[in-house]
Amino acid sequence: MKLYHHPLSGHSHRARLFCALAGLPLDLVELDVLKGAHKSTDYLKLNRFGQVPLLDDDGTLVPDSNAIMIYLAKKYDRGEWLPEDPLGAARVQRWLSVAAGQIAFGPAAARLVTVFGAKFNPDEVIQRAHAILRLLDAELQERDWLAAAQPTIADIALYSYVARAPEGNVDLSAYGNVNAWLRRIENLPGFVPFQETVGLAAAR
Repeated sequence: MKLYHHPLSGHSHRARLFCALAGLPLDLVELDVLKGAHKSTDYLKLNRFGQVPLLDDDGTLVPDSNAIMIYLAKKYDRGEWLPEDPLGAARVQRWLSVAAGQIAFGPAAARLVTVFGAKFNPDEVIQRAHAILRLLDAELQERDWLAAAQPTIADIALYSYVARAPEGNVDLSAYGNVNAWLRRIENLPGFVPFQETVGLAAAR
């Protein structure tokens, strides 16, 4: 399997991290998104959205980091990462929606401002980041993992951009439960870190 990715993309890291934790072999193909490689004619033939990551599983193309995790969990029967029962599946989906919503428009957007020069209003996206972090911290008050008694793709979907939120000038120091959760993920066998950027707010 090949994963088209960029090392500073949290979405790319999300897919790569799941493969590492699930013990799935993966060949990485780095795209220089800063030079527009993800918008090249050849790449757009593979993924017309022009985004990373993209999984190429022997010709089966799966774009979108959350979709990649679902595809791999189903294909390789990693039920511990994606529960099959109705309530368990619903709980995971809830957090995948949060990853694509409040996380994307909060801590991820704040980081895009500092790392990639995105034109978001910094105060607005930082405020959004703290709003979802407060909710996340409360959710983790009485349990170790978001959707089940063990880590699932729900946890992986949120990890990368929450872990690097300080790079978008989002201070994590007030969120003890979130920080403990981040440490639990980082202590899982097979964990691979998300590359840090240079010259920004120090991560935790």
